[in-house]
Amino acid sequence: MTASLTDSRSGELYERALAYLPGGVNSPVRAMRSIGRDPIFVDRAEGAWLVDVDHNRYVDWVCSWGPLIHGHAHPQILAAVIEAAQRGTTFGAPTAGEVDLAEEVSRRVPGVQMLRMTSSGTEASMSAIRLARAATGRTKLLKFAGTYHGHVDGLLAEAGSGLATHGIPASPGVPAEVAASTIVIPFNDPAALEAAVAEHEFAALLAEPYPANMGLVLPREDFLELLRERADDNGALLIFDEVISC
Repeated sequence: MTASLTDSRSGELYERALAYLPGGVNSPVRAMRSIGRDPIFVDRAEGAWLVDVDHNRYVDWVCSWGPLIHGHAHPQILAAVIEAAQRGTTFGAPTAGEVDLAEEVSRRVPGVQMLRMTSSGTEASMSAIRLARAATGRTKLLKFAGTYHGHVDGLLAEAGSGLATHGIPASPGVPAEVAASTIVIPFNDPAALEAAVAEHEFAALLAEPYPANMGLVLPREDFLELLRERADDNGALLIFDEVISC
């Protein structure tokens, strides 16, 4: 990042955006309020470097919030995107590439037997939860405080008091009765997990193996294995929501 920032153009765009976009952005995290400033507006990027509309250069540690592991505008990725777009932009029908990708994911991750591809992490969470509830005939979910599983009403809940409590809405617009079906406990707390599964019958235990939204928190030794065991004991499905560290 340059030693002295110029942000007049970003400021102008932000003022324009505020007239049409709630908060001036399309995702709250992009507002940059947590670091005490207005958002920068990006013009271009290549490799590890990002350039904003005021020509300030930054080393990009954000990497599109995780998935941009190859950097910006990687030549091989650009070539593949261009080649695919030249064949057509969207079809509304299956393609050979979907099959190739499914086979490759299954080959690289042996535990993955079947795949459903979605357009966002939120949709993936919603689909997994619906399947879990249909398979078990149950409603309740267990999640961990500080973890994020998408813009899903039932998962925008935070912990109340005590070890295993009903969730309360963490956002206006989430009905209390929806959040109440989500039990929230601390991550890396075996005692809280044991208490929760002893008290409730869950459709699913939902976890980020390496929680990122509260800082990258490593699981305690054997904690993920304990989740697997207690999910099985409870008759619940275990859902690992992982889009960053893999």
